Amino acid sequence: MLIWEICPGEGRDIANMQKQNVKAGCEGETRPPFHLALPVTDLELAADFYEHLLGCPRGRESQAWIDFDFWGHQLVIHKVKELLPAATNPVDGERVPASHFGPILGWQEFDQLVERLQRGKVSYVIAPTLRFAGRRGEQKTLFIQDPSGNHLEFKTFRNMDMLFAKDGLEYA
Repeated sequence: MLIWEICPGEGRDIANMQKQNVKAGCEGETRPPFHLALPVTDLELAADFYEHLLGCPRGRESQAWIDFDFWGHQLVIHKVKELLPAATNPVDGERVPASHFGPILGWQEFDQLVERLQRGKVSYVIAPTLRFAGRRGEQKTLFIQDPSGNHLEFKTFRNMDMLFAKDGLEYA
């Protein structure tokens, strides 16, 4: 059994870590925020997307990068000259971009985001849909792109406790 040393003097197996620490870390502490850096070809256009469309507060910045508070995590966009094309994989009948990121929202918060994106006339890569209906991992999901073509997935689970649950069935 693989054991991770997460907290001083505390070893946990992965299944327990996933089950017990989705929202909490050691001794009731919250998990640390993650850091994600993305390439963008137009820094100001991408900044407008993250700050004004998605509502992410802007942090530090330079002429080459900008930090954002992305649902409590640090997102940094870095200006580059060009991007590589995205690969896809089939998931539940959709061609899902293999490289993507995004927060897992509450059920109602997801619906509010859909309304905000519709008001902003955002084009979907994959329109809001219910995936894995009736299964333990039932979720709503949508995919959009930032102005540089980075893929974002926003999702919500009907039952957040099922985030890492297995149901013993095949997934396509």
